[in-house]
Amino acid sequence: MVEMAWENIISSVRDSRSVKPRKTGCTMVMDVGKGIAETQGILEMAGPYVDHWKFGFGTSVFVEKALLQEKLRLLAEHNILTFPGGTLLEVALLEHHCRVYMAHAKALGFRAVEISDGTLPIPRFRRRRIIECALNAGLIPITEVGKKDPKRQPTVDRIADEVLEDLEWGAASVILEGRECGQGVGVYDEDGNVEGFEVERLVELLGPQIDAVIWEAPLKSQQVFFIEKFGVNVGLGNISPDQVLAVEALRNGLRFDTLNRVSDKLVRTGEWDPNAVEQDER
Repeated sequence: MVEMAWENIISSVRDSRSVKPRKTGCTMVMDVGKGIAETQGILEMAGPYVDHWKFGFGTSVFVEKALLQEKLRLLAEHNILTFPGGTLLEVALLEHHCRVYMAHAKALGFRAVEISDGTLPIPRFRRRRIIECALNAGLIPITEVGKKDPKRQPTVDRIADEVLEDLEWGAASVILEGRECGQGVGVYDEDGNVEGFEVERLVELLGPQIDAVIWEAPLKSQQVFFIEKFGVNVGLGNISPDQVLAVEALRNGLRFDTLNRVSDKLVRTGEWDPNAVEQDER
């Protein structure tokens, strides 16, 4: 057994955190060009806290095949689900049948694919066939709902309908579009603030299936919102690889942003007295 640096001294001050392999509370990393050595370093420090590793948009196209396969093997050793960004699939659909794309992704060593229509107008019946195409290729389908263009944002009700359909058709989880900027798309306004009423509506419409959602939340304020709203085991995506431990600290109440509410409650209820002096252990 590995002994953690602060084992039996410091623990989470929030609810219990799930461990890998996680069904809820996934952290999805957004990688736009980490090398093997840098990836190895990130995994050494934060591997147990990464569940999904997305090769953002079309970045994997510019990597040598052997190098990409080596990196995918490394991530698989750490039990991390890997997939190329959904935009790459959309580009491939302009020239190929989805079977061509799925077969090549599988051969490269990806374990999953992201299926999106953030740019292309893909009809729902065809989206269902693409999900089936991924399953037939032995890949895990992870869908993304929402549009990348701030001027083409779907309604919350439409988003909920698509999430439920995707899950019914075989998607393992559904990512809610937030882009890498977290501004002006999905449930975010132009400044990156979360539109709370839209989140509440999604909770109402999705019911228990809300646990299958991964919220793209690149900004710390967004991560804090969802952790406070749904608890430590909420799915968060588009996390920078070098911010994985910082997000895990947020989840566990080990940063000001999520510790302050816990500490305020403990003081208010009398469970912790700031004026009490620790007794010497003799």
